[in-house]
Amino acid sequence: MPRDRAALGAFLRSRRDRLTPAQAGVQAFPGPRRVPGLRREELSLLAGVSPDYYSRLEQGRQANVSLEVLDALSRALRLDAVESAHLRDLAAPAPRRRSVPDRGQRPDPGLLRLVANLDHRPVLLLGRRGEVLARNALLRSVLGRPMEPGSSLVRYLFFDPTARERIVNWADFAATTVASLRREAARRPHDTTLRALIDELRAGDEDAARWWDDQTVRDYTSVAKQIQHPTAGPLSFDIEIVVPPHDPDQHLIVYTTPTDSPTARVLGLLASWDADVPVPLRHGGRPETRK
Repeated sequence: MPRDRAALGAFLRSRRDRLTPAQAGVQAFPGPRRVPGLRREELSLLAGVSPDYYSRLEQGRQANVSLEVLDALSRALRLDAVESAHLRDLAAPAPRRRSVPDRGQRPDPGLLRLVANLDHRPVLLLGRRGEVLARNALLRSVLGRPMEPGSSLVRYLFFDPTARERIVNWADFAATTVASLRREAARRPHDTTLRALIDELRAGDEDAARWWDDQTVRDYTSVAKQIQHPTAGPLSFDIEIVVPPHDPDQHLIVYTTPTDSPTARVLGLLASWDADVPVPLRHGGRPETRK
């Protein structure tokens, strides 16, 4: 079974399992139930497709799926906008999926200027797969790690023990990261480097494996972050994400806090203790070192 069709079937089953007949607004079919949510026959009735056709979808035996059927399934399964887009990506015809060389990313100049000018708040510029393209000194101070360009925010979250120690709500933040990787994997099925990263996470961290298997999908999204800094004490941030319209594979992550908050007052002290400039990647993916 092709990997994309296997992923399509797994996602459909997971969304079907979470939705009961009562929640879907349909009368449950009689007889003993062996599934926690909708039966295949109940979902096929809601979506207006034959049970045999829907079974082929879940089993990965249906080569092509029309947008009309995908939209009907999205409505029947009560999918949100991100989940609906994810479903369409998983069902995309195979000819649209081709391997392309990964030449690395160069940080967007406009976003890089924002990183340099937002020195009063922690700022991080991420590329594909959660790769660090740039960051400011305050971000490094808050997280307690260099986070140099070319490093991986994802690997920091799951394989650096200080992430769990310093990020109080680590589980919320890390689970959202896994859900975002699932969304990215569906958009970029040809990205073997991304697939290797996901395999590494699933093999190396039980939490990551569990969150991946539950099929939750998210776009990169704002998540509040609580930090326990060893010197500055508790810090509280809202995370805002800026995506340039011409390059959706870059995300500017800004740690925001009210100007009169205790966190804002402490950030001024942290900024005075540790200062440098954002360091972009060289062309070709190798970081510059600049003091």
